[in-house]
Amino acid sequence: MTSLRVGVVGAGARCTLALKAEECGGEVVAAADPSPQGARRTRERLGEDVAHVEGVCDLIDFGIDVAFVTSPDDTHEDVTCELLRAGIAVYLEKPLAITIEGADRILRTAYETRTPLYVGHNMRHMQVVRLLHDIVARGEIGEVKAIWTRHFVGHGGDFYFKDWHATREHGTGLLLQKGAHDIDVMHWIAGSATREVTAMGDLMVYGKNPDRADNSADLMTDWFDREGYPPARLTGLNPVIDVEDVSMMLMRLDSGVLASYQQCHFTPDYWRNYTVIGDEGRLENFGDTEGGVVRLFNRRSEYREHGDKEFPITGDAGGHSDADALTVAEFMRFVTSGGPTDTNPLSARDAVAAGIAATESLRSGSTPVRVPPVEERIAHYFRTHQGRAPQTAEVSPSTTAGPAHQEPGSTAGVPDTENPTGH
Repeated sequence: MTSLRVGVVGAGARCTLALKAEECGGEVVAAADPSPQGARRTRERLGEDVAHVEGVCDLIDFGIDVAFVTSPDDTHEDVTCELLRAGIAVYLEKPLAITIEGADRILRTAYETRTPLYVGHNMRHMQVVRLLHDIVARGEIGEVKAIWTRHFVGHGGDFYFKDWHATREHGTGLLLQKGAHDIDVMHWIAGSATREVTAMGDLMVYGKNPDRADNSADLMTDWFDREGYPPARLTGLNPVIDVEDVSMMLMRLDSGVLASYQQCHFTPDYWRNYTVIGDEGRLENFGDTEGGVVRLFNRRSEYREHGDKEFPITGDAGGHSDADALTVAEFMRFVTSGGPTDTNPLSARDAVAAGIAATESLRSGSTPVRVPPVEERIAHYFRTHQGRAPQTAEVSPSTTAGPAHQEPGSTAGVPDTENPTGH
């Protein structure tokens, strides 16, 4: 296979994700970043041999086959549509967009151009999620009826309240930016998408912290402080903070499954707890990386610490970094060979839409909000893998991207998990 020329949009905290493509037949050749720090970040984060250009047009003119979009969330829509219309296959970091209209525009552009689109919902490749999904698929808890997710975001102050993530203008809210991961996980496990939500939330803690600074010239890795707890000790918060730091949402899925999601950004610990309840048992994870377990309960009893069966979580010792490698490998395989993928742009849109609808609900007195479906012809395109049947032989980049296509935590130091830029 001829090496794919890889471009990057946004030389920020998540741009090094693109380097994993070099393990799968790619070569990172250029990065577009118009910020004053763009050239320096490209050198430092991607390598001296990677060219720096100012904009997406320059990146397209440089001659690339695929692009990794790791720029801030509010740029995803325009950047991705421009690349797709140029016939360049896109790996887009989640969330897909910060509005439902923007997400639908991206899907429509991919449908019209037949250019491969992949959205980096890497949690579908995290072992705790795959373990839960596989146990459910084997029927060990019967038919899923309810899913409860609690997310303790122990590094929330550093990850989301010291830069643009803290503003509605650039990210809408953290039920979208952060919650899209877990909403997508619940949808995948349930095999169904949310159609009605209600939510409540508030800015309870970080809005009271008066220590503010302009960190726009820095990245999260520059200011992260593992010892910054309790939240009142944090310094250099964003001048504008108008997103919630604690939120709760209730969901009704197409299938009738009921789900809930709770997110708190000022807990001391950082992990996710999923509880999946079927009509013949339930599952719950204790820990969400290497060393944790998923426990199955399927007999009547009082409290039992270990349940009826335990499934060890193996892999993911490095948190999201392991899942990142698997996700990038899936993208590169999809571009070159086609076929089904565990992630899906349609599912990414469903997660974004549910998070946006929940944000609307919590800011309007917990009013129930309906989540609109995608137009059926476009939904079918992505359900059928963008028309990209598996290839029997490897193909060159010239035949893998473009309008000719048819349709469908780290344990030490600064954590690699959940780097905020585009993640």
